Amino acid sequence: MVQEAPETRYAKSGPVHIAYQVTGGGPADLVYLPGLFTHLEHQWEEPSFARFLRRLASFSRLILLDPRGVGLSDRTGDLPLLEDQMDDVVSVLDAVESHSAFLLGVSQGGPMAALFAASHPERAAGLLLYGAYPAAAADADFPLGRSRAWLTEYERQLDQHWGTGDFLPQMAPTMAGDPRFRRWWARLERLAAGPGNALAYSRLQIATDVRPALSAIRVPTLILQRRDDAFRDPRVARWLVERIPGARLVELPGVDHLPFVGEADAVLAEIEEFVTGTRSVEAADRVLATLLFTDVVGSTQKAAELGDRRWRELLEAYRAAVRRDLNRYRGREVDTAGDGFFATFDGPARAIRCAGDIRRSAAGLGLEVRSGLHTGELELAGEEVSGIAVHIAARIGAAAEAGEILVSGTVKDLVVGSGIEFDARGSQELKGVPGEWQLFAVRSDTEAVGS
Repeated sequence: MVQEAPETRYAKSGPVHIAYQVTGGGPADLVYLPGLFTHLEHQWEEPSFARFLRRLASFSRLILLDPRGVGLSDRTGDLPLLEDQMDDVVSVLDAVESHSAFLLGVSQGGPMAALFAASHPERAAGLLLYGAYPAAAADADFPLGRSRAWLTEYERQLDQHWGTGDFLPQMAPTMAGDPRFRRWWARLERLAAGPGNALAYSRLQIATDVRPALSAIRVPTLILQRRDDAFRDPRVARWLVERIPGARLVELPGVDHLPFVGEADAVLAEIEEFVTGTRSVEAADRVLATLLFTDVVGSTQKAAELGDRRWRELLEAYRAAVRRDLNRYRGREVDTAGDGFFATFDGPARAIRCAGDIRRSAAGLGLEVRSGLHTGELELAGEEVSGIAVHIAARIGAAAEAGEILVSGTVKDLVVGSGIEFDARGSQELKGVPGEWQLFAVRSDTEAVGS
């Protein structure tokens, strides 16, 4: 499900407009400082990133910004010096009336966050560095930096492959084989900057060196680093912790450089404890919801007829259409397996109408789907969904005929007055579910009423 982004606003830093967002209402302010790969609004369109940001906002007032020169902030003719970028952060803090905030410097955002903490301790409640570094290029005093050959190849990739998603295997190896995520990432690159802008921004980062400032940092500092990070040598984090007074290092499992990919909960737990002094245990909660299961009828035969490539393209088009329909009706995508979808809704009528739109979207692509719906109590633990209602809805979906939207009696009773009408399908046993269940098929000429 696409997460609606907070409203984007602009703060003036001299003549430059800096885009920022504020969300959450926690007692402490937390500023998320990214590098080149950023776009305030597009980042909310990736569910894993949106979940990561929502979790940060659950224990803080989260302040997001695009650095000058990238994302939604102004491009400038000159390369943005670190001191200019620090002024930009001050401008955003002033705009949101934040007197002191925790700084979360992620990857390329780390050097500026470290310099800000040293230069403006009165505005920095604490410093968090994730996958960060003090200097990009290696030298005799810092052999852990990038070699000249590596930097030359990186610039070549920026120049020739920017906007294609080719950087994803370096940044998030576990997502490199996911076509949907790769498309989102490629668009993030294009929205963040043009190839020339990206190259110029990268050259600025390569020239950056904040090593002289590290010993002057006097605010509480936490350094987070994944042990097998594919993009950042974990030894850099150990080098940093030895040179920032009082800094603490937490090494985490995982190979992904992006903090919101992989075992993001481990990253979030450390950030929450650092900012609040405690870490929450996500206890299971119970909520009433309507569950929808859909799958494509005859998908194996269709795939054989079309061949692997054409079937994969058709399936991707179908998935994109389903996600648009889910978003329209406030559905939350819980799981996708093959050509099947599992989603939840806060209202049964919306769920039925969404199922109708999915059926029409599929028909437009030459596909036929079956759908099953049930309303019941769910157990929620973070993003996980469980409970007997899940099994009931799945069995109803499996019992549906091709092109049919089949619902339980509970759903039927809850939409009285909606204009949606049903045909009885009799009493049926659902495999693995006790008792018999009265099932009803939605009349196709009524499910769109009021949509």
